[in-house]
Amino acid sequence: MHILHLLNHIQEIGNGIANVAVDLACLQAEAGHTVVVASGGGEYDRLLTRYGVKHVLLDQRRQPLNLLRAARQYQALVQTIQPDIIHAHMMTGMVLAWAFRGKSRYGLVSTVHNEFQRSAILMGLADRVLAVSQSVANSMAQKGIPQAKLRVVRNGTLGSPRDRLSELPPVTLQRPAIATLAGMYHRKGIADLITAFERVAAEFPDTHLYLIGNGPDRPQFETQASATAVADRIHFEGYQAEPQRYLHATDIFVLASRQEPFGLVLSEAREAGCAIVASNVDGIPEALDGGKAGLLVPPSDPTALADAIAPLLRDLELLQAWKGRSHQNLAWLKVARVHTETLAVYEALLSEREGKKV
Repeated sequence: MHILHLLNHIQEIGNGIANVAVDLACLQAEAGHTVVVASGGGEYDRLLTRYGVKHVLLDQRRQPLNLLRAARQYQALVQTIQPDIIHAHMMTGMVLAWAFRGKSRYGLVSTVHNEFQRSAILMGLADRVLAVSQSVANSMAQKGIPQAKLRVVRNGTLGSPRDRLSELPPVTLQRPAIATLAGMYHRKGIADLITAFERVAAEFPDTHLYLIGNGPDRPQFETQASATAVADRIHFEGYQAEPQRYLHATDIFVLASRQEPFGLVLSEAREAGCAIVASNVDGIPEALDGGKAGLLVPPSDPTALADAIAPLLRDLELLQAWKGRSHQNLAWLKVARVHTETLAVYEALLSEREGKKV
């Protein structure tokens, strides 16, 4: 099978969409398929090459002249590689693949990661729309995407080609350590976590909070943290290329998101054996086996967040119990399962299209 993946970039900056697409492309090439990734470029180029995936520069920045150039380059690329499947992971690539399909016979597949964005509706132009959780599928159906197009392929990161965990030991954190790994955006609930930590920290003076990640709202969170009475115990660690080093040194992992299609990091926190507290919103319950693998709390509720964290710090046996629960039933979170299910969608789509030609 000839497969072309379209995305804005392949930068190694912790972007979940890029990570998922790179994982998929690598495993597809490893399985013997001819795989090309077209994007604006990035550090994952070396990894793709190692797995036999060809990367082609396709600048999809949304500027009129640039988009005209991208359209011409896209059409030439399709003529050259003659893909059976084009898999669009971001909106611009989706529109290019749909608008310039012409007489090409490829099957068009999209993956919807952030269905809360207005542009997500455009991903519904594909022949098959992959939702990263049942929650996302339900949301897309409510937006008017036909059920016949929708398929649920839940995210998974374990066993990723990007995994370099064995290369470096865990970092040394001051413990008990509470951590989150998230982009510094308001929707990730960072402000709620800082507020909750300030309440918890008064009772547990040895506890520290580690905020791992970067983003445009970080200065506001730093200002908030500096105004607390426990500012010296709140650590902004920035982007980390090997975040698992932090997860393996963390006691309680918190994902306080107000919106979250799935929460890729939850699979990594589970593999690391962290006790987990997370928002009961969108795809998060699915990532935590409906609450069996982590404590679920209402979103945008710092008090509820603090009330879930505090008992884990008071009771070591309870903490260990939740660490054990998070580490159970991990097989379904493997990248190999995502790869297998995605290929099955490709094959069914191509079979259906061939049947219509007969």
